[in-house]
Amino acid sequence: MKIGKAVLAGMAAVFLGAAVQAAVADRIVAVVNNEIITLSELNIAFEPYRVRFETSYKGPDREEARAETRRVILNRMIDNLLMEQESRKTGIDVRDEEVTDAIRDMQKRRKISPHEFQKALEREGITPEVYRKDIRDQLMRMKLIRRDIKSRVAVTDEEIGEYYSKHREDYEGKEVVRIKQILLVLPKEKDPAVKEKLRAEAEAIHKRLVDGESFDRICAKYSQGPEAAAGGDVGFIERGIIHSEVEDVAFSLPLNQISSVIESSVGFHIIQVIDRRGAGLKAIEGVREEIREKIDREKMEKKYGEWLEELRKRSHIEIKL
Repeated sequence: MKIGKAVLAGMAAVFLGAAVQAAVADRIVAVVNNEIITLSELNIAFEPYRVRFETSYKGPDREEARAETRRVILNRMIDNLLMEQESRKTGIDVRDEEVTDAIRDMQKRRKISPHEFQKALEREGITPEVYRKDIRDQLMRMKLIRRDIKSRVAVTDEEIGEYYSKHREDYEGKEVVRIKQILLVLPKEKDPAVKEKLRAEAEAIHKRLVDGESFDRICAKYSQGPEAAAGGDVGFIERGIIHSEVEDVAFSLPLNQISSVIESSVGFHIIQVIDRRGAGLKAIEGVREEIREKIDREKMEKKYGEWLEELRKRSHIEIKL
């Protein structure tokens, strides 16, 4: 079949125009040493954020916030590419098996199946390929940090002691008490006669307890609280959890002693403190490793920022966004 020159020329023009449009659509947005980041790569990385912007962000500065988010993501992509280049120079590699194991470990920790995980990615607008690349980048970054930064970070006993002294309020143990409770609930109708009858019942129960009858058995028989079947055991409570009238007694009552009858807006309570914990300052020996990890993390973050800044300075970076 013969095709006229005019038709061929028209087809060529169409294909050429499409190619030019594709090139424009996928232009270079950053040069990082001898490698590039394209607009299509940036769009893929931005896609989950675009979905969130469209579904939840309604502010008047929406477009400005969207543009700023794209700039942040592009800078993160530049940092990742710089680290990838650095890892290639030094022979650091992340195998596919390591990425797969990291994803499986994450699913196991979160107790989700591979199918549920796939659905979660779809809801976020993230492809499995993009997610695997993110995990690979994280693993590579961890290896680089261990090699180039971790060896330069050390935490001394003096630093631990200084941190402990400056943050003593963080190591004040919270006082908690474990109580048992017998509760007689006041009816909604505020009848003084009914209230006095209920108070008399509570006083009679209190006398039986003082005379030595079992708290658990009396609680199971008379208490109207939800924990009656468990012998009235409310469990450990902090301040601010229960009615203030009951709380004041609970945190001042000696261990295993029966309280007097306590009146609250709910009804009449009789409590017994069966355990007490906390209060006072935690000893430094008990929090030494926790403090060491905090200082180590802070130092690592600082060193990482300095290391990345130095890497940027000695690299050729052009942003064309």
